[in-house]
Amino acid sequence: MPHPTHPFHDFNRRIIDEFRAHHGQVGGPFEGGRLILLTTTGARTGTPHTTPLGYLPDGGDRILVIASAGGSPRHPDWYRNLQADPHVTVESGVFTYEARAVVLTGEERDRAFARAVEADRGWATYQEKTDRLLPVVALHEIARPGPPNINADSPGEAIRLVHDVFRRELALIRREMTTGGSTLGAQLRVNCLTFCQGLHHHHTGEDLGMFPFLADRHPEAAPALDRLRAEHEHIASLVAELRKALTEPDPDPASIRTEVDRLTTELEAHLTYEEEQLLPLLDSGA
Repeated sequence: MPHPTHPFHDFNRRIIDEFRAHHGQVGGPFEGGRLILLTTTGARTGTPHTTPLGYLPDGGDRILVIASAGGSPRHPDWYRNLQADPHVTVESGVFTYEARAVVLTGEERDRAFARAVEADRGWATYQEKTDRLLPVVALHEIARPGPPNINADSPGEAIRLVHDVFRRELALIRREMTTGGSTLGAQLRVNCLTFCQGLHHHHTGEDLGMFPFLADRHPEAAPALDRLRAEHEHIASLVAELRKALTEPDPDPASIRTEVDRLTTELEAHLTYEEEQLLPLLDSGA
């Protein structure tokens, strides 16, 4: 591992500190991208090591990272660490969770890497610089009982931070659609479908958990909760339309953009209203 005074160590330390201080938002080369902090256990030292990494959504309960090391001839330390101990910790800026690292092989690895290259030619440039096959690693979230571990100081802040995750992801998807040209790439479709799944889980959790909790303690909030439930149903129908369009054999990029724009408009209004109505209740000691 780099010596503590090594410039690369200092660079990583600045990114990590900024990431944690601003709930996953950073400047510099990672600005506007999808970034996590991955903590592995040192293969030789047994001590934890944290590395900022770009990642690819992959649907379900996993994300993908690529051990590119900028095209270096040797694998990065974090990759060698997880080969020795696949139990890792992932920080998204809002959520922190334990995960199991699985190195993809064969056709599964090749399909995932091809998706990455289609979305960002930089991955191919890294592969061209080295003789080693760049590993693709799936990070599977390890399910745990109870609510997710959100890096927030209050229930209201937790909801706002989760909402901001959806806002940022939608903005990323819309930007990717703008730069994607006349086709809809495989990774972009995965990004959209992963977003849809995450939004569905979030709204289901609110309907079954947070809304009944608040209704019991704040009867006066019933009209707002009824409206929010109705908006959940409406947004679910928009998500269903987007899913349908995305899973067509030859999806039309223009139609997808229209569906994403419509969902963005409706979701932004919904999130804003929910924050106005519920954050004061959540942070009042409810």
